[in-house]
Amino acid sequence: MSLDDIKADIKALVAEKSCGPILIRLSWHDAGVYSTGKLTGGCPNAAMRFTDAGEGTFGANAGLPTVALDLLKPITDKYVAAGTISNADLWTLAANVAIESMGGPAIPTRFGRTDAASSAESVESQVGRLPDGDKGTDHLCEIFHPKGFTDKDIVALSGAHTVGGCHADRSGFDGKWTEDHLTFSNSYFTEMLDKEYADETTAQGCPQKAHKATGTIMLISDLALLDAPYRETVELYAKDQEAFFKDFTAAWVKLQENGCEGLRDTL
Repeated sequence: MSLDDIKADIKALVAEKSCGPILIRLSWHDAGVYSTGKLTGGCPNAAMRFTDAGEGTFGANAGLPTVALDLLKPITDKYVAAGTISNADLWTLAANVAIESMGGPAIPTRFGRTDAASSAESVESQVGRLPDGDKGTDHLCEIFHPKGFTDKDIVALSGAHTVGGCHADRSGFDGKWTEDHLTFSNSYFTEMLDKEYADETTAQGCPQKAHKATGTIMLISDLALLDAPYRETVELYAKDQEAFFKDFTAAWVKLQENGCEGLRDTL
């Protein structure tokens, strides 16, 4: 069983189930808990596998320990159980294969992440580690700067919202960010600039912004990118998809490798 075999199975899964966006979110939330400063620690370690406590119970991760892991289960059973790859590496690889499969950049993947043995290896809370959709620029800085990300990195990473959408039963928010929500492109930025969004409240009581004609949405944290110091980068990515892909790749690899040591290029 080779790396090419795993990639082929992931590509087939994404094609059959149109599940690329949730695989990206799985990797994002596994790795994105890393922080420094007031909060320390955290790394991509697949702690969400455990739902007795810890990351598997975080509200921000709703749907991941069930929907995402159920989708990946045949591949997990085939390769992780055989010792070919760790869960944490598989989640990382699955996101990267999904991004490329949906038209995005080819993301290099390094290997060697160690799986958590129990929920006890989770970080203490999602607070201060994962972003909230109903907050603005100050919150984005508080979340991402301690992870080592610049303001440009914040915009680039937010561009992952070019695919997928929000599910009311998971986050309380509801709707897709872009009209072509299964194509990884710069449309998140072009639509953000071209459309006018009106305030609305979801059935769960969450505030968001909606474009009435198309039904697409933006969260408060998305439209915060139209303010300084982010707007200039939004405008750049709307004009230049290659620039977005290049910067996204660099920031995304950093996200996926934060808190890791001794990673290698080969499986």
